[in-house]
Amino acid sequence: MTTDTAKLPESLARIVQRFQRQSDPKRRYELLLWYAKQLAEFPEVDRVPENKVPGCVSQVYINAICDNERVWFRGDSDSQLVKGLVGLLILGLNGLTPNEILQVTPDFIEDTGLNMNLTPSRTNGFYNIFQTIRRKVLEFCT
Repeated sequence: MTTDTAKLPESLARIVQRFQRQSDPKRRYELLLWYAKQLAEFPEVDRVPENKVPGCVSQVYINAICDNERVWFRGDSDSQLVKGLVGLLILGLNGLTPNEILQVTPDFIEDTGLNMNLTPSRTNGFYNIFQTIRRKVLEFCT
């Protein structure tokens, strides 16, 4: 299934397009690791059970703050590839309204080509991270 990037928020569409330009799986991994490095430091105080993403093999934390009808995320993982997935989602969704975020579906990952190169547990981790982001928006921002 192919997502129409025109229907994605601009920031997320740009990320998908960057991955689409990379035909080599190694280059996609390098880009994913670059997104991991773009994340701000995750505060130790936020490493609490409420922020832990369930169902991930890696330790993954996501925090959301609603400010002036916009949502801002922070996240971290002990796995660099998973941290890259966190970075991809955070950089693609930061600063959007709750409604804009809730309209995004996770199938855009197929357009990046990453789903073909990730292990099943990492793909499952991506969906768990995505669902945690949605849950945080619903709980704290709507």
